[in-house]
Amino acid sequence: MANTPGTRQREEERMRGQTGTDLKNKAKEAASNVADKARDTASAVASQAKDVASNVADKARDMASNLGERAQDATSSVGHGMQSLAGTIRERAPQGGMMGTAATSVAGALESGGKYIEEQGLSGMGEDLTDLIRRNPIPAMLVGVGIGYLLARALRG
Repeated sequence: MANTPGTRQREEERMRGQTGTDLKNKAKEAASNVADKARDTASAVASQAKDVASNVADKARDMASNLGERAQDATSSVGHGMQSLAGTIRERAPQGGMMGTAATSVAGALESGGKYIEEQGLSGMGEDLTDLIRRNPIPAMLVGVGIGYLLARALRG
């Protein structure tokens, strides 16, 4: 075959088309690689975010548990202190007469209150308060309104 201008032109067009196709394929491959890398990076970031969130949740849970234990210990300590105060009142108060009777009553109330607080703790007291409010909703609401009124007056003045 002779190398005619038409044949050469067709050959050049075929080569240009092949080069364009090669470039297009390389561009698709590069875009695919970039997309894969972006997907991998996003997955890694999401995984790290989950790990951080999990760690934060664990620390918050530990802190809440620690705070709950401290509150329980403080409540128990208050109950024990009330019982101790009741014993001190009984020892130092007069044994007879009106003052002795009043001191014995106060000591008895402190002792029973201290036992209740020490045994029940915050959760038990909360349950008892909830039961009391359920049994007596209207008086509980009136007490709440009264306390709110007193607080508002105290804070305003």
